[in-house]
Amino acid sequence: MYACSKNEDEITPEETKIVFLVPSNFPAPTYNFEDNKLTNAGFALGKKLFYEARLSADKSVSCGSCHQQFAGFTQLDHRVSHGVNNCQGKRNTPPLVNLAWQKAFFWDGGVKNIETSPLNAITDVCEMGTDLETIVALLKNTTPYPDLFKKAFGSPEINSQRVLKSITQFTAVLVSCNSKYDKVMRKENGTTFSSTELAGYNLFREKCSSCHAEPFFTDFSYRSNGLDITSADEGRSHITGVNTDFGKFRVPTLRNIEYTSPYMHDGRFYSLDEVLEHYNSGIKASSNLDPQLKNGIALSTGEREQIKAFLKTLTDNEFIKNTLYSET
Repeated sequence: MYACSKNEDEITPEETKIVFLVPSNFPAPTYNFEDNKLTNAGFALGKKLFYEARLSADKSVSCGSCHQQFAGFTQLDHRVSHGVNNCQGKRNTPPLVNLAWQKAFFWDGGVKNIETSPLNAITDVCEMGTDLETIVALLKNTTPYPDLFKKAFGSPEINSQRVLKSITQFTAVLVSCNSKYDKVMRKENGTTFSSTELAGYNLFREKCSSCHAEPFFTDFSYRSNGLDITSADEGRSHITGVNTDFGKFRVPTLRNIEYTSPYMHDGRFYSLDEVLEHYNSGIKASSNLDPQLKNGIALSTGEREQIKAFLKTLTDNEFIKNTLYSET
């Protein structure tokens, strides 16, 4: 069993061996499991921790609260993340998908390792509002966690490293690669684009793919796409300290974009029509605007419909509905 499997709705981690395999239309991943052996027990523990609200300061928020499977592991209809005590963050929740291929995480690329990426949510006062020491103490005294850690790691010891490694065994296996687009690329079962989808794909490659590169539909770079003359969020420059990075954010993946609204780092757009209209007529000449966007991206009404039709071929319903990733 692996993340890109098919028709596994009824399978649980205990019933089928979980392994990580690279889809044939994907390159080699950045992360591997050499120092974090992937096992059924480790995956099951990581999933339980991912959905464990008692890890947060007020026992109300889990990783899965902001990363909802039915919304492509982002947060449906929330412009920005909502954490403990109904606190609102400043950025839109990014989807958790194909993380094993990423070299940096979050909108500003502030974390370089998938295993340490949960620390931001754990410690942020507007997300989980706690710390690893408190979480470890809780888990040591909460059934069935000592037994689950023993099954996953061979001893009941619970420490911060094991907490992070087990969560990674879950999140790194969240691979989305069975959309219609993927099946067309892999020539599976004679799957083909409709004429509208194909026209949209050709338009996309012409006008959008320099940033949203296949097969992940992001090139993982940081760019300003002209949302404002002066960004209210400093973006990448908060990490690098470089002025030319002010207002730049990581190019987001477009996989499962049909499910992951609202869009942009601040969640300002609720529909793909709004997004496409921004590129057509709404780009602001910010000082760090990406040069490729200085003249916008002109799109007729018909072209927008074609691009939207193509973008919907990036929906991976097998990923969205796979109960292997679900809380219950």
